[in-house]
Amino acid sequence: MNSPEPPEGFRWERLRREHRRKDFRCGEAAVDDWLRARAWQHQRKHLSTTTVLLDSGTRIAGYFTLATGQVDFADLPREYVKDLPRRLLPVAVLAWLGVSVEHQHQGFGRILLARALRDCYDAGATFPFIAVILDCLNDAAKAFYQRWEFCELPGNPYRLFLGHRELEAMMRGE
Repeated sequence: MNSPEPPEGFRWERLRREHRRKDFRCGEAAVDDWLRARAWQHQRKHLSTTTVLLDSGTRIAGYFTLATGQVDFADLPREYVKDLPRRLLPVAVLAWLGVSVEHQHQGFGRILLARALRDCYDAGATFPFIAVILDCLNDAAKAFYQRWEFCELPGNPYRLFLGHRELEAMMRGE
């Protein structure tokens, strides 16, 4: 996966109160509502962290939210957990990712995902986890993530995961 550098004229920032969240529209009500109504509150409470991609002004071109979580050993594919303890296991959670309608179909989703996965990878050096987990809202989102090696969790076709070994290989460019 390429470097998560923002396009020319754009910049990364951690979500702040003054960012214009109300102006963000991606076409998915749940994704818009999360940014407008909950992202800032969850970040203040240390439940998640939201990173925004800002244009040359202060408009949010896209964002992603990361958190930590746990997944039950039994929810993962057998071949993946054969040497893991039979208990709840730590995961990184890609909770939300959205691209504004003005910036869709221009590679911004890939840029946001690359940065989110880089942030997960870097955090994994301090807070290890076995996978990055996410929940898809629809088939289009699922198809997008599957292009980046995310796989379905057994019995839950809209919950996807990317194992830590696959994440490491991706970050090394393998």
